[in-house]
Amino acid sequence: MYAYIKGVVQEINPTNIVLENNNIGYELIVPNPYNYIINEEVIVYISQQVREDSNTLYGFRTVDQKKVFLLLLKVKGVGPKSALAILAGASSEEITNAIENSDVNYMTKFPGIGKKSAQQIILDLKGKIEFITDNEIQSKQQKSQVVDAVLALEALGYSKKELLKIEKKLLTYSFDTADEYVRQGLKLLMTI
Repeated sequence: MYAYIKGVVQEINPTNIVLENNNIGYELIVPNPYNYIINEEVIVYISQQVREDSNTLYGFRTVDQKKVFLLLLKVKGVGPKSALAILAGASSEEITNAIENSDVNYMTKFPGIGKKSAQQIILDLKGKIEFITDNEIQSKQQKSQVVDAVLALEALGYSKKELLKIEKKLLTYSFDTADEYVRQGLKLLMTI
């Protein structure tokens, strides 16, 4: 099972993109392929759907989009195609607001969603959609990278006492990798 793939967009097609990661091109069916740019490096959150006759990767720009997609699939009569159509036409927040406000008319504007399906979606999902904000995701990733950096510095022989002094300072930086936190940690350790 995949959680996400970080890679470079190689192709944009009407229903999918091809994302290259480690010289492998992943064909990802996405709600709106034209939200991507060729040669752009992106993180795409993945839902792998295995059926009797297919093994398909669906890709989403945000964790919230993926979460809404998976919830929509649990609704009787809503398949991947309908769920993608809904996500292509509105943001996760707009969809959630429509569900929470029992806005059947809003939900019927999507292709393949009639009044019955809209009512079923609202009935099944009202009160069940919670989001994790992008800031919370970044914060979790940053904390994880700082923990990895501190463990690496400890392996280099620095004491826990020294590392406690710099850990909070490391959290004030915004780096992309644990390696960068290790380098900054070494700089901070030289000043204490």
